[in-house]
Amino acid sequence: MKIPFVDLGCLHERLGAQIERALAAVARSGWYVLGPELEAFESEFAQYCGAAQCVGVGNGLDALTLILRALEVGPGDEVIVPGYTFIATWLAVTHAGAVPVPVDPDEHTYNIDPARIEQAVTSRTAAIIAVDLYGCLADIEAVRSIARRHRLKVIEDAAQAHGARGRTGAAGSWADAAAFSFFPTKNLGCMGDGGAVVTNDRTLADRLRLLRNYGSRIKYYNEIAGVNSRLDPIQAAVLRVKLPYLDEWNTLRRRTATAYSAQLRGLPGLVIPQHDTDAPDHVWHLYVIQHPRRDELQRELRAAGVETLIHYPVPPHLSAAYAALGLAGRLPIAERISARALSLPIGPHIGPEQTAHVIKAVRHFCEGCAGRDAAGETRPVSSHNT
Repeated sequence: MKIPFVDLGCLHERLGAQIERALAAVARSGWYVLGPELEAFESEFAQYCGAAQCVGVGNGLDALTLILRALEVGPGDEVIVPGYTFIATWLAVTHAGAVPVPVDPDEHTYNIDPARIEQAVTSRTAAIIAVDLYGCLADIEAVRSIARRHRLKVIEDAAQAHGARGRTGAAGSWADAAAFSFFPTKNLGCMGDGGAVVTNDRTLADRLRLLRNYGSRIKYYNEIAGVNSRLDPIQAAVLRVKLPYLDEWNTLRRRTATAYSAQLRGLPGLVIPQHDTDAPDHVWHLYVIQHPRRDELQRELRAAGVETLIHYPVPPHLSAAYAALGLAGRLPIAERISARALSLPIGPHIGPEQTAHVIKAVRHFCEGCAGRDAAGETRPVSSHNT
């Protein structure tokens, strides 16, 4: 059995007729930049997130960067970021002219650890970026409490959390502003690059609309030095078709996560996500396990027809892009997770039969390792399961 990590074709096959009609309508409209199709999606997505405003932009990185610019965070400022995240979170800070200040993640959630945030605050700190990593909401109440005490802005990187909902609100509704990515593999993805900012601050949304469009409301009259970063109407049309199915698809992801956790818990050497798989605050963009022999496990799964990916093999502070910061060894939890993490297939394309096949392959590897270790053939493997 061959199980791809992601299968975008299966979604487009199901929705093909609707998507084709939506694309044809945009083509016939003659309106290919900004306009009513984008405005309709912005209204629908804001309502879905429980927020007042949505501003469509070119991609998730631009969404974060433009939020920082709109909040006037820039040179001379520091922004607290997770030490374990996709590098775009850090790049946005750099592109805004500020300095990323990383803190190690919580070992259980992979999200930024509020206990470490306060230790990183200085007189130059302007904002905190909290990432809803892998689709799990950050510790909203703790982050907001720290921000209030120190008068900091809070930015939510919700690029992987479309549809996640917690006690204090949905992804996109609780921070000063939230950045979404609509990269094709996201829980809600378009057919190319795309992104959006969601906020309850109308003044901030107005400034974002200026920034994304050359700093202009009226063509050739530029109020500020903006950029060109606009979500295309053709992508907005695709997203409008998909948005009504998002909750259903997230439910399917939770079903797979539940099966994985139930059947993989307690295996020697394996660390599984420690989340309530039925809770609405996690939409399981990724299901990430850890194993000290991650690369061997990945090879065995590949041989069994199971495609996996590593998120993320190089934490930002160890990348060449940020080597000058000299942070190697300063974020031990991020470094340990990066060396052990492996993402299993999850998504609407994974049914019970495929899920069972993945579980069988992972169990076979872990139990085989334990057996070989017991026979003294290899070094011991920790059975610690956090």
